[in-house]
Amino acid sequence: MAIKYNVAEIGKPGDPTAPKKFYARPVSAGEIVLEDLASDISHASSINEADVYAVLQSLLREIPRNISRGYIVRLGNLGSFRLGSNSTGTDTREEVSATNIVRTRLIFHPGKQLKSLLEGLTFKKTE
Repeated sequence: MAIKYNVAEIGKPGDPTAPKKFYARPVSAGEIVLEDLASDISHASSINEADVYAVLQSLLREIPRNISRGYIVRLGNLGSFRLGSNSTGTDTREEVSATNIVRTRLIFHPGKQLKSLLEGLTFKKTE
């Protein structure tokens, strides 16, 4: 099934005089919440929904706990999570401190199975 997309006209950030261009943007079909995932997984396995939900909740607790301890969290074919950051530059190595870090983010790298899925996606323009 094709993923729907629409067209958005977007200007260049920081330059209001620059000409705007048109870009394709995927359109969400809705959302699936954790409870729905637990239900779907339980129907596809011999594990009951409550146990699947408990495992998923534990995973949600463990990923940030291990990221905050400095680990990369690898989840097999799903992919991996790691911490990323932006910082301000200084002229010397000695001037660098934790206060230079201005933004942190969680970076997800999909595994081979998800990458191959992404490569096989098709798209359909919405009207």
